[in-house]
Amino acid sequence: MDMDLSTLSEQDISTQFVIPALLRAGWDLRRQVREQVSFTKGRIIVRGRLHTRGNGRRADIVLYQQPNQPIAVIEVKKATLAVGAGMQQALDYAESLQVPFVFSTNGRGILFHDRSGTGGPGEPVETELGLDAFPTPQELWRRWCLWRGLDDAQQARAVAPYHDDGSGRAPRYYQLNAINRTVEAVVRGQDRILLVMATGTGKTYTAFQIIWRLWKSGQKKRILFLADRNILVDQTRTNDFKPFGAAMTKITGRRIDKSYEIYLSLYQAVTGTDEASNIYRQFSPDFFDLVVIDECHRGSAAEDSAWRDILDHFAGATHIGLTATPKETRDVSSLGYFGEPVYSYSLKQGIDDGFLAPYKVVRIDLDRDLQGWRPPKGMLDRSGQVIEDRIYNLKDMDRALVLDARTDLVARKITEFLQATDPMQKTIVFCSDIDHAERMRQALVNLNPERVRANRKYVMRITGDDVEGKAELDNFIDPEQPYPVIATTSKLMTTGVDAQTCKLIVLDQHIQSMTEFKQIIGRGTRINEDHGKFWFTIMDFKKATELFADPAFDGDPVAVFEPGPGDPVTPPDEPPAGMPDGSGPAAPSPSPDGGFPDGGDGDGTGAGAGEGRRVKYRVGADQVSVQIVAERVQYYGSDGRLVTESLRDYTRSCVKKQFASLDDFLRRWNDAEQKKAVIDELAAQGVIWEALQEDVAAKGGGTALDPFDLVCHVAFDRPPLTRRERADSVRKRDYFARYQGTARQVLEALLDKYADTGVEPIEDLKILQMPPFSQIGAPLELVGAFGGKKQYTQAIQDLEVQLYA
Repeated sequence: MDMDLSTLSEQDISTQFVIPALLRAGWDLRRQVREQVSFTKGRIIVRGRLHTRGNGRRADIVLYQQPNQPIAVIEVKKATLAVGAGMQQALDYAESLQVPFVFSTNGRGILFHDRSGTGGPGEPVETELGLDAFPTPQELWRRWCLWRGLDDAQQARAVAPYHDDGSGRAPRYYQLNAINRTVEAVVRGQDRILLVMATGTGKTYTAFQIIWRLWKSGQKKRILFLADRNILVDQTRTNDFKPFGAAMTKITGRRIDKSYEIYLSLYQAVTGTDEASNIYRQFSPDFFDLVVIDECHRGSAAEDSAWRDILDHFAGATHIGLTATPKETRDVSSLGYFGEPVYSYSLKQGIDDGFLAPYKVVRIDLDRDLQGWRPPKGMLDRSGQVIEDRIYNLKDMDRALVLDARTDLVARKITEFLQATDPMQKTIVFCSDIDHAERMRQALVNLNPERVRANRKYVMRITGDDVEGKAELDNFIDPEQPYPVIATTSKLMTTGVDAQTCKLIVLDQHIQSMTEFKQIIGRGTRINEDHGKFWFTIMDFKKATELFADPAFDGDPVAVFEPGPGDPVTPPDEPPAGMPDGSGPAAPSPSPDGGFPDGGDGDGTGAGAGEGRRVKYRVGADQVSVQIVAERVQYYGSDGRLVTESLRDYTRSCVKKQFASLDDFLRRWNDAEQKKAVIDELAAQGVIWEALQEDVAAKGGGTALDPFDLVCHVAFDRPPLTRRERADSVRKRDYFARYQGTARQVLEALLDKYADTGVEPIEDLKILQMPPFSQIGAPLELVGAFGGKKQYTQAIQDLEVQLYA
């Protein structure tokens, strides 16, 4: 029997030993056991204009109490390995899935790791068990409930069913965590609950499943869902909340129909300036059992906010807050009202898991922003106003001072970027106010005359005061609609705009807080594979990506910079003169609450402190010029610092993580039965072979290099050989003399194929179906010329030994 086990694959071990053991323990294979559970997609890795995906995470077996309620992870390894060989991998999966019970097995026995601490005094964390001693569902569920602090009455309510529309759609693992943790909190009697989930991770769908489970199980009979944008309410009603059907209504008028159970409302629709217009008071304080507040960071927790009035009126209900950014200011915090989140899923996690788009940051620093500008005494602006004599810097631009040359330069850099990449990629330009958005629209129109003549909606201003622009918002966010392409805006599109195909976000706005920054960036984080949206670019003219860097939540941007002709470029290790860190003079310091000391209202008409209406001067391009000081792409390192990294540096670090030395690499390469395995391993680490080949060729390193030579050259500084040079070297050694007839013809053709296309194609048997092999004979005949498949495979491996000798 031992011999039999040692020849079995992991899947064989699972099918023949683990699944029968689960059946004997009473597990329901249809409802409680899932094999090969993929729960992440694999991070999207971007280099230049190319991208690839890393490996997703997949658990061998996940056990469930009921559908969508995971409670244990099992990792299966071959019988030739130790029983605990899969434990560390399984523990990693269990931590993400938030399950306390972890098993590793090799088919001979089980190692059980209990993270719950519910096994009783003196019980070890890890215990070796026989296959026949696998815990029953009842035992693991009992321990689970102890771990979660649920008594007998609460247990039954915690397993309220999910909504299943029959399409096969299921919540992602982090949505399950959020839903289950929230339902458990409600069941335990917690009445103020906070969920933190990054923009683009499906907060509304998560909210729907929470409400559905509590509503269908009768735990919450009447629910109020509040949002701060009409578009959010309408999207919620017609999309994720649609299954509520006739039980749901949207509050629109001043009279309330109290016959519904699910109410959706714009919070402004139920509050007013006086007591009579506060229609929420038509509901008795105990009418709603549950109030869900979407985007609760926008002031719902502030004691003087309209949202707080609603929450106070329905104080007896359970309040659940959803946000991408838990804190708005130091003094008014969602955490202060709701308490610590029951679950958080960050942008960084979403990017690492491959559910959200990574991003690269193009930083463009302008001389007047960084060095400041002081007008000559008595200088007049375009309107004939005398410009106040003081130094104007970054925070003044387009708020107190408009430089036409600056507007034109920003528009030109946006246009250059689009023309160099894809002129039809959806782009949002965030401007300081409505006036700035209109001037930017005009500048972009004038720089793109052919595009605008083809369709006048190529560039549009989409702001709150523009009826036609607002009417085009749906077309902008619709992936199937090509126009508008470029949207200039100020505040309207910071939240509630699900722009799945937005590939460029331009920051030319004086951003007031970390919250606002995160919301703006959230417009680009969605992935749309059908339309080629895998990553996006932030073009930053306002140093916002430096001021609001939050690597723990936002992850590390990925980027490669491609400067236009004649543009000044900051080399990776040479910051501009006078800027020791490459970042320029310090930008205005945020005030303690995350905003700025003189923050305006964003429309260009707000009052400064004690000065009435803010004065704005406009200076023509013929009066003041503006130049680029530095243009570069930056990454956030693991320590949160902005760094610039070349493709070679990145590849070198990827290879060195996998192989400590050239000998280690050579050993792995030579031991691999198929070189494709090593190539794929490095691709999963982030090496993009096509981009690396282009980079090496551009620097005179040769074209048509094999991945083997690319690694040796870039990571270990060895001179490379081209594939053709390697193939010619094999021929000179007369390696083929040992083969005759058809076999020799095949090997010579394979060597030519290697020189043309690389090592991976020659390792694939399907190559024998293609010319010139198909002209020599049928695949079966060609393999037979070597004596069979085993001998053919050995011949390919021998050929590779010769190639890399």
